[in-house]
Amino acid sequence: MTDRCNLRCRYCMPIEEFGPGHAFLPRAEILSFEEIERLARIGASLGVRKLRLTGGEPLLRRDLEDLVAMLAAIDGIDEIALTTNGLLLAHHAEALALAGLSRVTVSLDALDPAVFGRMNGTGAKVGRVLAGISAARAFGLPVKANAVVQRGVNEGQVLPLAEWALAEQVTLRFIEFMDVGECNAWDRGQVVGAAEILAMLEGRFELEPLSPAHPGETARRWRHRGREAEIGIIASVSQPFCRDCSRLRLSADGHLFTCLFASHGHDLRPLLRGGAGDDLLRRTLHDLWSARSDRYSEQRGDTHAPKAEMSYLGG
Repeated sequence: MTDRCNLRCRYCMPIEEFGPGHAFLPRAEILSFEEIERLARIGASLGVRKLRLTGGEPLLRRDLEDLVAMLAAIDGIDEIALTTNGLLLAHHAEALALAGLSRVTVSLDALDPAVFGRMNGTGAKVGRVLAGISAARAFGLPVKANAVVQRGVNEGQVLPLAEWALAEQVTLRFIEFMDVGECNAWDRGQVVGAAEILAMLEGRFELEPLSPAHPGETARRWRHRGREAEIGIIASVSQPFCRDCSRLRLSADGHLFTCLFASHGHDLRPLLRGGAGDDLLRRTLHDLWSARSDRYSEQRGDTHAPKAEMSYLGG
């Protein structure tokens, strides 16, 4: 969608690397809505059923609801999700819902204003994110909240976030701090593992484990006993799930990635803008996915190739 973002979260786009002089992608290099829709339609013909719009921050892309409407009209697509930091969500929620968006995932790493401000790198107010969540729900969009947990930064927010999610009946996912990209100063010692997060939660709540809802599910999930509220943990570091991964990522400038931790993708723009037919694009997508062998999370420490930044290829 876009590599731009209006936050500078430490684990994704630290201000030291993405300061005022940072060169983002030129507009001419970014895929048009029509190019994105074409690739999505071809993907649907190969069995793709779910689409997710990410960034950067996707709500910085002008007229995003027009793209949502285009994607919602594709035969075979069952779900269109949006991952956002939520700062602009209150303004766009109604238009997105009317366009056919299925659900929203909002990044919410802390409820404490001071912690939230330090983590996002800009001092942005958590109240704006909460207002965006409320607006999305008011217009009928299911909301999931994601929290990246980093030791020494926001592990003290695990229980407050869980209590908030239970009270609001919002699905919550905790995510282990991952070594995505090359600029977030990742240190394994800063990873709060799934077992530790679960121990915190079980010390406060009665939880019932849930079976996977579908193959390739990334989160281990629990339900609060006697309630419908759900909580989950994505443990890419401590409990890798590479072999079940079913996600294909398309960067804003048309590079196809078969792994979140890949060093490079396959550039589809020459085909898209060089007159290639749908059959050639379909074969290309099929062959790229069939040949994938990515197992970074299982091999962590054994490979040292530089990785693309999460803000570039999508979370």
